[in-house]
Amino acid sequence: MDETSLCSLTGCVNSVIFQNEENGYTVLRLDAETGEQVTVVGCLPFAVPGEGLILTGQWTNHQTHGRQFKAESAERYMPTDENAIYIFLSSGEIRGVGPATARAIVNAFGADSLRVIEEEPERLAELKSVTPKRARDISDQLRKRGSVRRLMDFFAEKGLRMEYALRLYKTFGNDAQTALLNNPYIIADDYYGAPFKEADTLALGLGFEADCPERLEAAALHELSYNASNGHCFMPREKLVATAAQLISVSPELVEASLTRQIESGEIITDEFSGLEACYLARLYRAERFVAERIKMLADNRFIESASADRLIEEAEREMKISLAAEQKAAVKAAATSGVLALTGGPGTGKTTTVRAILALFDRMGLETLLAAPTGRAAKRMSELCSREAATIHRLLETGYDPDLGALVFRHNEDEPLKADAVILDECSMIDIELMQALLAALPVRCRLVLVGDADQLPSVGPGNVFSDIIRSGRVNTVRLEQIFRQAAESRIVRNAHLINKGEMPLLRDNKGDFFMLCRKTADSAVDTIIELCAERLPKNMGIDPSQIQVLSPTRMYETGTRSLNRRLQDALNPRAENKPEKSFGELCFRLGDRVMQIRNNYDIVWRKTTGETGAGIFNGDVGHICELDTRAQYLTVDFDDRRANYTFDMLPELELAYAMTVHKAQGSEYRAVVLSLFRGAKSLMSRSVLYTAVTRARELLIIVGDDETVGAMVANYLPRRRYSALRLRMLE
Repeated sequence: MDETSLCSLTGCVNSVIFQNEENGYTVLRLDAETGEQVTVVGCLPFAVPGEGLILTGQWTNHQTHGRQFKAESAERYMPTDENAIYIFLSSGEIRGVGPATARAIVNAFGADSLRVIEEEPERLAELKSVTPKRARDISDQLRKRGSVRRLMDFFAEKGLRMEYALRLYKTFGNDAQTALLNNPYIIADDYYGAPFKEADTLALGLGFEADCPERLEAAALHELSYNASNGHCFMPREKLVATAAQLISVSPELVEASLTRQIESGEIITDEFSGLEACYLARLYRAERFVAERIKMLADNRFIESASADRLIEEAEREMKISLAAEQKAAVKAAATSGVLALTGGPGTGKTTTVRAILALFDRMGLETLLAAPTGRAAKRMSELCSREAATIHRLLETGYDPDLGALVFRHNEDEPLKADAVILDECSMIDIELMQALLAALPVRCRLVLVGDADQLPSVGPGNVFSDIIRSGRVNTVRLEQIFRQAAESRIVRNAHLINKGEMPLLRDNKGDFFMLCRKTADSAVDTIIELCAERLPKNMGIDPSQIQVLSPTRMYETGTRSLNRRLQDALNPRAENKPEKSFGELCFRLGDRVMQIRNNYDIVWRKTTGETGAGIFNGDVGHICELDTRAQYLTVDFDDRRANYTFDMLPELELAYAMTVHKAQGSEYRAVVLSLFRGAKSLMSRSVLYTAVTRARELLIIVGDDETVGAMVANYLPRRRYSALRLRMLE
């Protein structure tokens, strides 16, 4: 038999070895009709012993556990013979029915037991051990299983992923299938995760017309969501109509009429700026308005007098045994006297010293100060530099995901604000409009806010250009640190970063100090050099462990992009070994010890620290290493800086190798050594801001490997950050 061909397998569930309640991933033993007992793996939510399954999938040969059946779809049927019904009822799946009650039911009603439970629950009360209330409860639970089974069967028939069905059921319960049939486009919502094309194919297959209201509305919402993922808070109405019409091949007039109805219902909100009609998703419209109003409100707060601030600054300088430069003193004074301070500057300009001075000043003033950053890596670095605990914004707000609302929820908000007199927020260029909204909502009305970052770095991955817009509005106190301090000026990384930022060519000729250019004219030679640097030259010649080296590239594509580099680096740094378990997944292979990165926000993943502390949520960009990989139980464990999280194998699309990562993913992080791969890529990625951001990720050593002409082209390629955002205009109102 061809092990890769699809085939069918029918049988009865003997036992469930493992089941993930969040995503339905299951490992079970099946008594097949052929008489053999086989291991089945796949997304089979709510599978229980005694249940019948008709599976479609393929046979695989596991290197440790042998032959297994990987199910891609499943049809379910309830058990029909008395023994299977007893196994099903006694499995513990139906609350209140144990082995004794199951035996009593089967003895009384035989093969008709399940029909009696579902259709005539009052007959259960004829048994001595079952009250009428308990009979109704047992019946309700069985009917619930029936509705789940029908939903799963429908998804299997349509070739849809079971994960969508599980999330749909969490939201709509027994009405999930009805909700889907009424509007198949709901599964294209971010929470359910289906691509628009998949939802569209389902809808058209169910008989929805090409110009039906559901399709027209879904196309507009999809375009707004897609553009939000590319950084835009809104789309001009004319552009939205054109792109949505093109997406589903209908006339713009149809989309225009549908859009008007969505605006009237409040599903999409419009606003006008300089003659431009902007169309927003309602959540982004609310976020942008809220951020503008709350920043203005906080900025209007005034605190101590200037003379008192000067005295406190002098005391802080004596305590820290430093002498602040004029720009730094201005920043510290602004932090003391005003409600909001934006502090920006390039590398070597003293941002860290200024932040530490502000923190010392706030301590002298008796303020309760919280430190935060958008990512775990940025928060950890802030903690080390300030000798004070810093948290991610999500952790600070105690973030979770409510599937009933289909949205993020925060324990700390306007109703339960943070207990803080001041908040210092680092790496603000990474913060998108919705995360800023969540933070601002949790600040007390008289809380000071210090926003710190490099406004010349790449903007946030999410929608908005928040930090830059706040600065450009002129509405808040802003201090730009420009003086490069003597010790920093000796660093070629710092000097070249500032040259790049000014549009000048960095100094590439003299390979010395902490900045090197290794010119390679072919992609193959560039890749070979990168592997040699990480595996041999830097560890042996400079004592830099490979775990402290990060390879960066502007692009994922081509031989010198992150996809190809990760495979080569994995082979060099963590090669295959007989005693080292691994799991192949598509083009990737995950191996014990691999460096990996989470590539989407997942608010449901539970993590545990060695101290016993637990929490939930692993976020886009979090990096860790695989510390456990169990091929039998079909899961692996990733250690994210002492937060250990389990991933079943069907969750592996959320991870990718991280020996090499894109410059965008490296935002907010700093590495002891950076090897920067520069060869070719899309023009939008080979830009000055990408090069500047990459160079400023290196703390002690930067090595560029590639073509020096590419460096020159990136310096010359200045692309203004054109994002559809109205935050600056709203702050000027």
